[in-house]
Amino acid sequence: MDALVLEEKGRLSLRDFEIGGTMGPRDVRIRTHTVGICGSDVHYYTHGKIGPFVVNAPMVLGHEAAGTVIAVGDAVSGLAPGDRVCMEPGIPDPTSRASKMGIYNVDPAVTFWATPPVHGCLTPEVIHPAAFTYKLPDNVSFAEGAMVEPFAIGMQAALRARIQPGDVAVVTGAGPIGMMVALAALAGGCARVIVADLAQPKLDIIGAYDGIETVNIRETPVAEAVAAMTGGWGCDVVFECSGAAPAILGLPALARPGGAVVLVGMPVDPVPMDIVGLQAKELRVETVFRYANVYDRAIALIGSGKVNLKPLISATLPFADAVAAFDRAVEGRPTDVKLQIRMPD
Repeated sequence: MDALVLEEKGRLSLRDFEIGGTMGPRDVRIRTHTVGICGSDVHYYTHGKIGPFVVNAPMVLGHEAAGTVIAVGDAVSGLAPGDRVCMEPGIPDPTSRASKMGIYNVDPAVTFWATPPVHGCLTPEVIHPAAFTYKLPDNVSFAEGAMVEPFAIGMQAALRARIQPGDVAVVTGAGPIGMMVALAALAGGCARVIVADLAQPKLDIIGAYDGIETVNIRETPVAEAVAAMTGGWGCDVVFECSGAAPAILGLPALARPGGAVVLVGMPVDPVPMDIVGLQAKELRVETVFRYANVYDRAIALIGSGKVNLKPLISATLPFADAVAAFDRAVEGRPTDVKLQIRMPD
């Protein structure tokens, strides 16, 4: 099948590529419809690695996907050919201690699409476990279905925060994940979410949502803005989504005493942290790595209309232009949030 293949660092191609694998009794075969471009896909393209995960051989990219079931294994129930679905890309070992504890996202044995050496889903068809394949409501499009994966990270962050109804939160970083976190925080019970970034076009996009207030840190330091917006008390929850060292160092100044800090963004290199600043307010620190047990909840929120991700889809390009789509993602246009690729019929 044709696939978008990362041949090596900095070189993509569209070509026939054999992924291999056979459909087992608990698997489904899916015709891929829409695939989102994630920052990790772009990072593998530009750098050839993320931490210990190194692209040493040609690898198919893509892990944010939705499509249509075309065949099911003999032991599959609840899914049938013709069902519109989205797919959770990380498959754990069901017998592992992490899986038994319900934290399969940190299972060392997890296989995750487009994480070397595991191939991704930018192919016309994929085989996937039925247990990690989710039916889409009739009112949720394929494009929205492909947004469930990044939104699931926002859901994981909101759960880690232990939001109380009426909380005020601040999100540092208005990239795609920062926006997902802000929307998940609102859905999780926050009365207000402040989003801080230096890119005004992105702030304009997320600021159009009810309940979101924005701060351009080029104009006003985020700590000063948060103090003004909260009467000097600070936010109940601080979500750090930029991965930027100055933002991480400044986290204690944004939180109220006894509040929570949730680390979502991943710095490229180790960064300093103000431990005493965290201790002086007895701040609870949580971390996020992917997600676990949230896909069905994310789909339910989107299907209910309480979370609208459509404004975050900046452009959908045909599979034939997939290399150009990735080059546009590398370009990082200030008005782009999520680029998607539409697979051929």
